[in-house]
Amino acid sequence: MAPPGPTLSRATPARTLLPTFLPAVVVGVAASLLFVGVSELAEQLKDVLWTTLPDALGIGRYSSLWMIVMLTATGVLVGLVVWKAPGHAGPDPATMGLQASPVPPVVLPGLLVVTVLMLAGGPSLGPENPIIAVNVALAFWAGRRFAPAAPGELWLSLAEAATIGALFGTPVAAALVISEALAGRETRGMLWDNLFAPLTAAAVGSMTTSLVGHASFDLKLPPLGAPGWSDVLSALAVASAAALLGMAAVYAFPVGHKVFSRLGHPMVALPVGGLLLGLLGCLGGPLTLFKGLDQIAELARHPDDYSTGRLALMTGVKLVALVVAATCGFRGGRIFPAVFVGAAFGLFAHAVVPAVPLSVGLAAGVLGMLLAITRQGWVSLFTAAVLVSSPSIIALLCIASLPAWLLVTGRPQMQLREDGTAIR
Repeated sequence: MAPPGPTLSRATPARTLLPTFLPAVVVGVAASLLFVGVSELAEQLKDVLWTTLPDALGIGRYSSLWMIVMLTATGVLVGLVVWKAPGHAGPDPATMGLQASPVPPVVLPGLLVVTVLMLAGGPSLGPENPIIAVNVALAFWAGRRFAPAAPGELWLSLAEAATIGALFGTPVAAALVISEALAGRETRGMLWDNLFAPLTAAAVGSMTTSLVGHASFDLKLPPLGAPGWSDVLSALAVASAAALLGMAAVYAFPVGHKVFSRLGHPMVALPVGGLLLGLLGCLGGPLTLFKGLDQIAELARHPDDYSTGRLALMTGVKLVALVVAATCGFRGGRIFPAVFVGAAFGLFAHAVVPAVPLSVGLAAGVLGMLLAITRQGWVSLFTAAVLVSSPSIIALLCIASLPAWLLVTGRPQMQLREDGTAIR
């Protein structure tokens, strides 16, 4: 008897895929507009808190005193919302990742308020986790209300893809995240059939974000020419070292969470966390505050303005600030500050060993750090490549990802279960 042939996935008919197109467009536009709206509101509040108010009081905008006052006050305000708002502004942020479960709509106002406060106040977190959580909840609620026959998983995947597309300004990141998630579970149909609706939502979300003029990840670095063997060795060394540094933060994550949990109340844990972040800001300087994307651009524009010691200090301070902010209760994501840490580490490697090209060092540092912090291989590769925006960097990053991945795979992740233990 002839051996059985390979199992082939059956393609989904077009008449099955087409009805998902319009919902995907609607979710894509709505998710992007919410992200842009929250970001713009946070920017306006940031200008008031860090420019208008200190100028009116005659205090230095980023003086040590003002950083301590602002970060502590942000902790107090966020703690008050977490304490008093319905649903306590969502679940413990240390347990949240890019894939979110829908929370009750009553939770969303508080979650949005603490997200704006966090982005404006200076803690070292990004908007990705809370924005995804809000968009998932809204899409799930609207989908069950207006299209109850559609499976609930459809709305989750559309909202996640649309938000990731809006965050990164391109649908490619969302497609990579979704394909990575699909690889971990049994699915029906061909890969592109499963990606059709989420990719539509991601494309619409990213295009909407681009049309309203939101910032991109491109740092306008000098292009990398044809890579040589020395570039390969540089990428391997920097990515692996960054991954090991990131794993130090991963192992510190549950310890920090346990310490802040023992404080017992958000009105204690968050102000204490804010005070610590203010002190860290005094040590590392203003560039180590906030989510980090604008600060990466500042570093990349003037890398020679920072000494080797200064770059090392900013790398360490930002990594510690990320752990503190993510474990004391601030609502926010870990990707954006991890990108800053990786970029600063890559610039440090370039400063220590000038033979390491600037673009290679920065991209490899981001790659290794994101592999450790997110455990998302495709997103790590994509983000590192987009920052440099040079086709020749992709092969180097693919090679550098191999040993870095071996260093992080199978080890604890920077995400906790409900009982406080790390997910593996």
